[in-house]
Amino acid sequence: MGYTLIGTVKSRAMRVLWTLEELGLAYDHVDAAPQSADVTRFSPAGKVPVLVADGVPITDSVAIMTYLADHHGALTFPAGTLDRARQDSLTQLILDEFDALLWTAAKHSFVLPAEHRVPAIKDSLQWEFARSQANLVSRMAEDGPFLMGETMTIADILLAHCGGWAINAKFPVTEQRLRDHIAMMRDRPAFHRALGA
Repeated sequence: MGYTLIGTVKSRAMRVLWTLEELGLAYDHVDAAPQSADVTRFSPAGKVPVLVADGVPITDSVAIMTYLADHHGALTFPAGTLDRARQDSLTQLILDEFDALLWTAAKHSFVLPAEHRVPAIKDSLQWEFARSQANLVSRMAEDGPFLMGETMTIADILLAHCGGWAINAKFPVTEQRLRDHIAMMRDRPAFHRALGA
């Protein structure tokens, strides 16, 4: 199967690059910005990342990560199991309470046209982000380095990517277990290979 990933490493495409590297898969990378012709020919909305798998485009970073993990039988628990339900629950929590907050902050910092930005919103987003960290830490497994214990899943990649995004956006990571998790994940060789893609 041939994979082409479209999207810049400074976007959510990084999560997919990291997943591809963790899985040890061969792929081509097109370092394209959102709304560019390389993107819109596969995704009319112009959003990145786009994974083209045997000519079929797949959009949305978490959908792509889930597809790759399921298809290659790694970084995930099997569909229909209680472990997979827990994994999906953590993934959704990270999307709702980390990714969404950080993306809203980014939109009101530089993404939206200046006249539509509300910079003051960032104070409430940072408060909510701190509360979300405590919620997530209370759900982390006690018996291993990863969110669910000894098994690394795509939820770990997603969380670490959001953690790096938070650090860059100056959103304080206040929970020590979360700081340790982010540091451990970002020390992985696959993370560094993905950064250089």
